[in-house]
Amino acid sequence: MKLVWSPESALKSYLDTVKSCEKFKDSGVAEFLSAMAAGWDAKFIVETWSYGGPIAASVGLAVAARNTGARHVCIVSDERSRLHYTKALADTGLSPPPEVVTGEPEAAVARLVGLDFLVVDCKHRNFARVLRVTKVSTRGAVLACKNACQRNFSGFRWNWVLERGTRVVRSVFLPVGKGLDMAYIGSRSSGAAIATKGPSRRWIKHIDHQSGEEHLFRE
Repeated sequence: MKLVWSPESALKSYLDTVKSCEKFKDSGVAEFLSAMAAGWDAKFIVETWSYGGPIAASVGLAVAARNTGARHVCIVSDERSRLHYTKALADTGLSPPPEVVTGEPEAAVARLVGLDFLVVDCKHRNFARVLRVTKVSTRGAVLACKNACQRNFSGFRWNWVLERGTRVVRSVFLPVGKGLDMAYIGSRSSGAAIATKGPSRRWIKHIDHQSGEEHLFRE
């Protein structure tokens, strides 16, 4: 069994998020993430949130979770962040709210097994470690890095930051908000990563988002 795309669910979640995020400026990331999570029929949505950050993306993911019946967990680093986050979300009137887990994102994500939609913030210095310890669903998963243009990670490549042997079916960088870098991770057997046999011979395209130059690498 694998993730299957539903354009009807994506559109519904997108429109619902547009209504929920009317008061937010430049909330395109929220609508896009909501559409992606609902379109892929996500059942376990996880996100990381940093103190002082915008709340719109969480609203979009909460809308998607409501539409797909998903479990939605937001990870915050400390009690101050939890209080700020829950108040900001309550002010939107959104119901039901996501579960809030307090702790270092890397450790918290490592304890969550079977997620199929993950959003990390590239402003967090350890975002790549969070991706590496992710335990995705046997159906596969969609991983998203928001604020990708601001990440302090030279030459970012999905195959470098994910657990060894993880199968990246496809990835794309989108000029939404301050950059969204997304990857679709293939389904796994018995929860284990699919190992590749022999050296990979795929061509990998990398775009330098500052210079606009396109580079091709062969693994």
